[in-house]
Amino acid sequence: MSVNKVTLVGNLGKDPVVRKFDNGRAVAQFSLATNEKYKDKTGNQVTKTEWHNIVMWSPLAEIAERFLKKGTQVYLEGKIESRDYTDKDGIQRRTTEIVVRDMTLLGAPQSSGGGYGDVPPPSEPAYGGGSVGKVSDVPSDLVPSGEDDLPF
Repeated sequence: MSVNKVTLVGNLGKDPVVRKFDNGRAVAQFSLATNEKYKDKTGNQVTKTEWHNIVMWSPLAEIAERFLKKGTQVYLEGKIESRDYTDKDGIQRRTTEIVVRDMTLLGAPQSSGGGYGDVPPPSEPAYGGGSVGKVSDVPSDLVPSGEDDLPF
């Protein structure tokens, strides 16, 4: 038996880039920052930021396009995937990504509108099995406390 499951709570490092294909599917890609705080040997508080490459396929890609912006805090569940590709200079590269299966928006939206608009209520399933705006599904020990730890 094997398990490939990732759970992340973090903040978007940039707005999602969404590409749409002829067959109607869409893919959203963005970076996500997660922070770890600890004290070093001298007692100084250290914050370590880890960056993750995130990929969402339809229908979550459409949700990302509409509601996610740089700085938005999200709870994501998915799996780790690595893939090879050839860059624009013809060099073979390998990347590791988190392919998201479920997403929950956390915190307040970054716009001045004060709400997420026409997002389904937390009691209704959102697109693709993800829930939107339902903080109660996130274990309390995974929700960052207090101050904004974004490095930008």
